[in-house]
Amino acid sequence: MNIASTLRVTHRLQLDDVRLCLQGRELLRLSAELTAGEILCVMGPSGSGKSSLLALLAGFLAPAFEASGRVLLDGRDVLPLPAEQRRIGLLFQDPLLFPHLSVGGNLRFALPAACSDKQTRIETALASIGLAGFAERDPATLSGGQKSRVALQRLLLSEPHAVLLDEPFSRLDTALRREVRALVFQTLQAAGLPSVLVTHDPEDAEAAGGRVVQL
Repeated sequence: MNIASTLRVTHRLQLDDVRLCLQGRELLRLSAELTAGEILCVMGPSGSGKSSLLALLAGFLAPAFEASGRVLLDGRDVLPLPAEQRRIGLLFQDPLLFPHLSVGGNLRFALPAACSDKQTRIETALASIGLAGFAERDPATLSGGQKSRVALQRLLLSEPHAVLLDEPFSRLDTALRREVRALVFQTLQAAGLPSVLVTHDPEDAEAAGGRVVQL
C-alpha cells in the first residue's frame, strides 16, 4: 500500500485573480480552485510565465516580477509567507537527491523534527515504492525511475498541503515516463493533495485528468 493512502488529508488550493507582470507586460492572469487530489495543468510556450507561476506559488519569485492576487491554501493566503512556511512541496525535472546522503538520509532530511519514529517512516516509505532495503544505498547507484520514486516519497514525508510539479517527467524515456507519471498522479490523488503541473506534453495533461490552462 502506498504511504500516501494512510495520510487522510484534505486540502484546497485557490488562485484568486493571480496576475504576473514583467516590466509592465502582463504574462498571465489566472483564477482556479483545486479540491483535494485535483491536478491543474498549465501549458504554454517558453516565456509565457509557467515557471514564474510556480516560483510565485512556492515563494521564490524574482524581484523583477510584479504579482497581485491571492493564493489561498486551506483558506489562508500564503503569498505573504516565506517559502518554508507555505507547506507547498515541489517536484522538478531532476530528482535532486542529495549526493552526500544515503537514500534513507534523503528521506530522513524531509521528516519533521518532531517525528518520533523516523526509521520506521523511512522503511515504510521505501517499501511502498518497491525499494525495501535501499535505505543505505548511494543515490548514484539508483536508476532514473528509482530516483524519481525516492524524490516523490521525500516530498510526501515533508507533509506538504499542496504540490507543484515542474515538468518532472521530461527527462525520462517514454516507457519510464508513463510508469512514473502514473505513480505520481495516483499518489498525489490518494494523498488528497491539490497540485499544479507545468508541462509541454499533452499526454501529461491528459493523464492528469483535471483542468488544463493554456497560457
